[in-house]
Amino acid sequence: MPKDSYNPYENAQAQFDGVAEKLKLPLGTRDLLRQPQRELHFTIPVKMDDGSTQVFKAFRVLHNDARGPGKGGIRFHPHETADTVRALAMWMTWKCAVADIPLGGGKGGVICDPRTLSQAEQERICRGYVRRSFDVVGPLEDVPAPDVMTTNQHMIWMLDEYETIAREKSPGFITGKPVGAGGSLGRTEATGYGVVYVLRGLLGKMDIHPKKTTASIQGFGNVAEYAAKLYTALGGRVIAVSCWDAGDGTSYTYKKAGGIDAEELSGIKDKFSSIDKEKAEKLGYERLPGDDWLKQDVDILIPAALENQITPANFPLISRNVKIIAEAANGPVTPDCDPLIKERGIVMLPDFLANAGGVVCSYFEQVQCNMNYFWEKAEVLEKLESKMVNAFESVYVLARNEDLYMRDAAYIIAINRVSDAVKLRGWV
Repeated sequence: MPKDSYNPYENAQAQFDGVAEKLKLPLGTRDLLRQPQRELHFTIPVKMDDGSTQVFKAFRVLHNDARGPGKGGIRFHPHETADTVRALAMWMTWKCAVADIPLGGGKGGVICDPRTLSQAEQERICRGYVRRSFDVVGPLEDVPAPDVMTTNQHMIWMLDEYETIAREKSPGFITGKPVGAGGSLGRTEATGYGVVYVLRGLLGKMDIHPKKTTASIQGFGNVAEYAAKLYTALGGRVIAVSCWDAGDGTSYTYKKAGGIDAEELSGIKDKFSSIDKEKAEKLGYERLPGDDWLKQDVDILIPAALENQITPANFPLISRNVKIIAEAANGPVTPDCDPLIKERGIVMLPDFLANAGGVVCSYFEQVQCNMNYFWEKAEVLEKLESKMVNAFESVYVLARNEDLYMRDAAYIIAINRVSDAVKLRGWV
């Protein structure tokens, strides 16, 4: 089955349904938690630089807020869909719960391609998004953040529009803001570092030192870049990275037998995380087809791009030496591939555990904004590491004691926490 035939929302529901059955959740609780509480679909008319008007479709979905205000990024992507946003909002609920932070799951998106839009046009989309969604977002209601192809600049435009409408300062309305304008130190590194904190914990349980391992990474955006930097700082070696090319719309894998230099590659990528082909080749990188990141003879695979990237169709490409898959992206492994991973004996670090560092640090940003006092970077990263280590330990212990697949263990913890909250509120 081709990657684009998978529906991410159906994947998210299938994962939930399997664990709900294991937990014997009452039907009413299942019905409540397997779908969003609220969806807003709207259009944003934008005056383009040439004087024409273009209308962009957009979404904001709140999956569940029993444990606290909604939390979730806003994607700008030409192939964004309502079902993708629904799935991401659902995964955010579980992510906040497994990390044990007092937030629920939300997500947003705009069907657009910022690579083809001027800065002024992107600003108008951002301000239009806030105007259209103002009634359902807010610091105590649903808090946006950056996601695929959105940046801290987009966030500050959105904050400015929100505060203009609200006629008050509300720095906790949105996270991922620039440092100096309400943003938190450490936010840039948070998701990638969080992946490696969890990976390091697993390697410790397996009695393997990071310096004895190799990895291959899909993607070289913010998450992949900082995961690669921390992993190599711990002694690991990244053999290959795969990323999409802005120039020709093709993905490529860049490989160096001695290991890639994350600092070097970050210096030759553009603002859309596309690596410059010619510069990479001059630096000695071999350029291979995009899917070759899966074929590398490594210990660890880190999919850090988009959903539905590892499927039964391409799973046979994975080396028999791979011991761990750490899902740095949201939903990169399809549910029908999980049985194959279990059968092969590969240890799975599920997405909503492995990549929770971003939302944990977003929570820290909210806390700092609300008390108008900001921590030093070392303190932010120390608190982040503590949260991620504690979340990993909870999942690992349950998986070991109950002989569970790590994804199932993480789901059981998260779903139990959310179902307890909805029961306590009297919703079910």
